[in-house]
Amino acid sequence: MSDKYSREDIVNSVPQKGFFGHPKGLFTLFFTEFWERFSYYGMRAILVYYMYYELSQGGLGLDRTVALSIMSIYGSLVYMSGIIGGWLADRVFGTSKAVFYGGILIMLGHIALAIPGSLSLFFVSMVLIVLGTGLLKPNVSSVVGEIYAENDDRRDAGFSIFYMGINLGAFIAPLIVGTVGMDINFHLGFSIAAVGMFLGLVLFLVTKKKNLGLAGTIVHNPLTPAEKSRTIKIFSVAAVVIAAVVVLGLQYGFLTFDSFIAAVGILGILIPTAYFIVMYRSKKTNEVERSRLVAYIPLFIAAVMFWSIQEQGSTILAAYADTRTDLEFAGITISPAWFQSLNPLFIITLAPVFAWLWVKLGTRQPSIPQKFSLGLLFAGLSFLVILLPAYFGGTDALVNPLWLVLSYLIVVLGELCLSPVGLSATTKLAPSAFSAQTMSLWFLSNAAAQAINAQLVKFYTVENEMMYFGIIGGASIALSIILFLAAPAIQRYMKGVR
Repeated sequence: MSDKYSREDIVNSVPQKGFFGHPKGLFTLFFTEFWERFSYYGMRAILVYYMYYELSQGGLGLDRTVALSIMSIYGSLVYMSGIIGGWLADRVFGTSKAVFYGGILIMLGHIALAIPGSLSLFFVSMVLIVLGTGLLKPNVSSVVGEIYAENDDRRDAGFSIFYMGINLGAFIAPLIVGTVGMDINFHLGFSIAAVGMFLGLVLFLVTKKKNLGLAGTIVHNPLTPAEKSRTIKIFSVAAVVIAAVVVLGLQYGFLTFDSFIAAVGILGILIPTAYFIVMYRSKKTNEVERSRLVAYIPLFIAAVMFWSIQEQGSTILAAYADTRTDLEFAGITISPAWFQSLNPLFIITLAPVFAWLWVKLGTRQPSIPQKFSLGLLFAGLSFLVILLPAYFGGTDALVNPLWLVLSYLIVVLGELCLSPVGLSATTKLAPSAFSAQTMSLWFLSNAAAQAINAQLVKFYTVENEMMYFGIIGGASIALSIILFLAAPAIQRYMKGVR
């Protein structure tokens, strides 16, 4: 199946004009991802509140620290599951089916959240959304790449338009789902998220044949019959082992929130470490590529530090918005969920500015390690800013919401220095035999960060608020300085990549 059609055949099967001068398929993928991100970020905007609000308030009544840890583990598992989703698409059923199956699982997960029920139903929804997002998220981006010829000058602009769809969905969702979920009913909010994913699925189904042609339908590296048999055996054994561990763990009490969070935390570190070791030691990796892998390690560590701070916007800062912030401002009542719209809003606004800046600077722009150090600097400053209200006014008074807005703005400045640069650097530094897996490794930096966050959030209390933000923010700034000083050495190991 993988040899039946060439790359050119796939591109020629896609109508090349029809969406702002881009292939028609971009319309399908733009709105599929828009609705998927709408559903995901809408759910995420109210999920932590649903977990720790009391039963009388419509929540699950979990301990707040446990809720924050679960939220971090949730995010970590979502990024880890992308490895499985990418493998299934490449070896079993193709990216188009992966997107569709993923969307169905996500929708079912939101439906499970929309049903007032038990904690068990909540965990069922988590499993469905983690698996669904792992199938859909990486593979919808892969289909975008397939609708353009390799030398098509529209390619980068097409990904920019697609990226805008992601952030538009993420911006609108907390305003709608957040308002309904917080002001009316959590389950009604989750229902809107489910409807959003349903709309995305309908649009994908109705338009994909006409707009996408062969894109996403080809299994590029299908399993041989022998591999398929072996894979089924491995998955069956793994499923039995996992089921046995869960049953025994629940029966004998060693499977608890804390033990599960610790296990995911260990995996968050071990999996990327294993990736590095396998790629470095592989006979398919030459000396130049090994040198570039060595250069990639400090960048990966910096990314973990950055995402650790950035992702606390949906955990610690979300709780801060709910409990420490004065939500009466300029004559309006602010929903704490609305603050989740700030990150995508600032990205939509500032991404073109940064793109223009790098082009304007040309050869004078900072190197990749220097841009990463700037990202860490801004991340650290965003945490130092949010400790100032407690320093000036104590931890008893409610904080002006503009402090939170400023914190979110500063970390976005860091994100725009690090995130797109990290994607680009990954494609440049990856060993040729492991190009796709190195991209998975980049996303694992976020998984590792959130796995670490699941432990970090346990140390946050209102009483030690200043110490918490100060230590983490200070550590980020210190790492930023170290990385900046080490940038010339790292650059040498990159062997000509800039």
